Amino acid sequence: MTLSITTSTLADGAVEVSPRGEIDVENAYEIREAVAAQLDGSPARIELNMQHVTFIDSVGISALVAAFQLAGVSGVKVVVTRPSRFAHKQLWVTGLLGLFGNPQPHQEDAALSGA
Repeated sequence: MTLSITTSTLADGAVEVSPRGEIDVENAYEIREAVAAQLDGSPARIELNMQHVTFIDSVGISALVAAFQLAGVSGVKVVVTRPSRFAHKQLWVTGLLGLFGNPQPHQEDAALSGA
């Protein structure tokens, strides 16, 4: 599966970046680029809505951290929202949940997996 990324502006002025599919060595740079593209507008916050991420590897995790750091230099906070069960587990295993705002797994995903 490939990766697609959509962006939208939320009611409070934050920007939502929503990747869909697999984030891996082939396309992880796209996450960093998607966040970087939003920094010109100086949003107060960028939300990475990860509910449709089916897979993320270590390179993808590194790209999330790079995006977080890049935004931080511009004074913009990056948080992860609604992570899929898989994305949540990867953030937990790597010790990065706190960095991205301690998001809880997406509820529909949790309900489907019986959690």
